[in-house]
Amino acid sequence: MDPILIQNKNSRNYLVMNDKLSMNDLGRMSTEEFKLAQKKPVIIVLDNIRSLNNVGSAFRTADAFLIEAIYLCGVTGTPPNKEIEKTALGATDTVIWKYFKTTEEAIAELKDNNYFIASVEQAKQSVMLNNFNKPEKSIALVFGNEVYGVEQNIIDSSDQCIEIPQYGSKHSLNVSVTIGIVLWEILKK
Repeated sequence: MDPILIQNKNSRNYLVMNDKLSMNDLGRMSTEEFKLAQKKPVIIVLDNIRSLNNVGSAFRTADAFLIEAIYLCGVTGTPPNKEIEKTALGATDTVIWKYFKTTEEAIAELKDNNYFIASVEQAKQSVMLNNFNKPEKSIALVFGNEVYGVEQNIIDSSDQCIEIPQYGSKHSLNVSVTIGIVLWEILKK
């Protein structure tokens, strides 16, 4: 759209550069279309995530990126749950999920199915996300507890650790933010 010069009620001129899309303009899939769509070969593994809001955000992000599934492990909450739904906004109906009593059980299943296991964690031998070479095979991304991160035994079972470069003083991001950053970077390659 070409810019349009408009004058407001205070006789100030401004340019309208773009119109916000309506819900109809977005062309969203129905739940059934989503279920039938070809998914990205990525599984999100949530390793003992405490916050139900973070779980819901993971579902919503998985839906946005058309991810294969989410594996919920340990203390991670599961649908149906109204606190998860607050942030999932219906994504628990579209994204396939599976619960595992332990993260080790999830990793064992993924390895049996030939997934590349990448834990997202600050570790001595981690690869910075911007330098990560996405494998040709399906990938499982493990995201850890909000306080303790990915469990060491899960890191030990992983094929690689990925770290998001950070430059400030905190050197930590909320897990739901981390999921979005990692998926965006990996899927754009």
